[in-house]
Amino acid sequence: MPGGRLTQKDRQQIALGLADGLAYAEIARGLGRPTSTVTREVMRNGGPLAYRADLAHRATEQRAHRRRPAPSREPARRPRGGDIEAVRAYEELFTTVMMQSGMPRMMARVMVALLMTDAGSLTASELAQRLQVSPATISKSIAFLESQALVRRERDERRRERYVVDDDLWYQSMIASVHSLVQQVEVARQGVDVLGPGTPAAVRLENVARFLDFVAESLARAAEQAREVLSTEAAGTDMDDDTASEPGHGE
Repeated sequence: MPGGRLTQKDRQQIALGLADGLAYAEIARGLGRPTSTVTREVMRNGGPLAYRADLAHRATEQRAHRRRPAPSREPARRPRGGDIEAVRAYEELFTTVMMQSGMPRMMARVMVALLMTDAGSLTASELAQRLQVSPATISKSIAFLESQALVRRERDERRRERYVVDDDLWYQSMIASVHSLVQQVEVARQGVDVLGPGTPAAVRLENVARFLDFVAESLARAAEQAREVLSTEAAGTDMDDDTASEPGHGE
């Protein structure tokens, strides 16, 4: 029934809709359900390319048996939004996309939680409460994200350690990627000397080095340009706001 739990028949209809290339909204209309319900169901069970009705139904039953009593208070800093189900579905979708890019699931969940807060920062205890995991799990995830230059630490006014994401971190992450590519270029070119110039393997390694060298240079240039353009736009916006607030303006 609409509003109740998805049945096995509902899940079979979702699988058929995905196979036919239907959008989530169209599948949801056929079931008489919110689009967010279908989105969350698919993303929680392998995504649109791997979704199987029987496996999804079995996994849901297993989760229901393992589920603990709900926490007595709402997770910290739940993102604002008129439709909490849509926010949760989006959170699942965002996490899945990050996992598909190679990020481990727990690290992706922590990253998404930070990105979806207005402040762009949370403490370890806030993250643990929000994601319902142990502080040790949060610590391990933060260590991974720091190694990728995606998160930084700072102390707030209460001397608590906060984990922060901001615009500059994306630039730093891109530059870290450039450094990694440059290192791969150097190693590939060392291989050319070791294997002997002109051999098939050496030629292959030289082609790899040339390709990665070009990508690294292009990525570094793009990161610098994006940082410059976006910082200029932000400065212009701040100036417009200050001008509008002056007496005699905006009247």
